[in-house]
Amino acid sequence: MLKKFRNNLLQIILVIFFIYFLILVFLYFYQRNLLYHPNENNYSEDRISVEIENVKIKTSDNIELLGWYHEKNLKDFKTLIFFHGNAGSLENRIHKLNHFRDMNINFLIIAWRGFSGNKGNPSEQGLYEDGKSAIDWLIKKGVSEKNLILYGESLGTGVATHLAQNKNYAGVILETPFTSMIDAAKKFYPYIPVKLLLKDKFENYKKIKNINSPILIMHGEVDQLVPFSMGKKIYEIANKPKYSYFTKYDNHMMEYDENLVLALKSFFKSLN
Repeated sequence: MLKKFRNNLLQIILVIFFIYFLILVFLYFYQRNLLYHPNENNYSEDRISVEIENVKIKTSDNIELLGWYHEKNLKDFKTLIFFHGNAGSLENRIHKLNHFRDMNINFLIIAWRGFSGNKGNPSEQGLYEDGKSAIDWLIKKGVSEKNLILYGESLGTGVATHLAQNKNYAGVILETPFTSMIDAAKKFYPYIPVKLLLKDKFENYKKIKNINSPILIMHGEVDQLVPFSMGKKIYEIANKPKYSYFTKYDNHMMEYDENLVLALKSFFKSLN
C-alpha cells in the first residue's frame, strides 16, 4: 500500500514538473508576444491639433519607421524625441502630443519596428537601433546633441536610458520607468526563473548611472504595472541635476493634466 502511494506521488510530481517545463518552454518562445502589443488600442478618437509631418526613417538594417515630426524652430528651440511604450500606435499618444503645441519645442515621435504598420519584429536590440536611427535623422537635419531631449514612456524609458548614456543631450524625461524588465516581469511571474529566460532585459538601473544630462522622472504611486518603487529607485540613483514629478493618484497611464504639463514646461525652461 505504501509502495503504491509512493509510486502515485512520484507520478504526480513528474506530471507537475512536466507541465512546469512546458510552461517555461512556452514563455521562452512566446515572451515577446507577451511584452510587445502593437495592436492594442487605448485612445478615444483623439484628433491631432498640432501640425505634424509624416516622415520615414530608415534603420541600418533597412527597416522604414513611421514618424510624426513637428518643427517650430530648430535654431531657437530644443527638439524632443518621444520613445513610446510597449503597446499601441502613434495615435495612442495624440493626447500627449497636443500639449506640445503650446510649448517652445520641436518634436519627433517614432513607431517601433512591428508597430503602426512598420515591418520587422520588436526586440531590445531592435528598439535601440530604431531609437538611434531617429536620433541620427534629427542630427542630419541640424539638431545638435546639446539641443536634443530624449523622452521615454514606460518601455520607451529603456531605450531613452540606453541611448542617453555618456552623451551630452539637453535633457532626459522618463515617464513611469522601471529598474529592469527582469524586476518588472517578476511581479507578474513570481514562480518563473525570468532572469534565465528573459531575452529583452532593459537594465535601466545599471545605465542610469551613466547619464549626466539633466533628468526628469515622472511616476504615479498607484501604478499597477510598474511599481512606483521602481521609479523612485531610478530617481534615487540618477545623477544630478535631477527633478521628479511624483503623484499620489496616477496609474501607469499618467494624467496629462495641468500639473504634469507645468512640470514639463518647468523642466524645459530649466534647460535654457
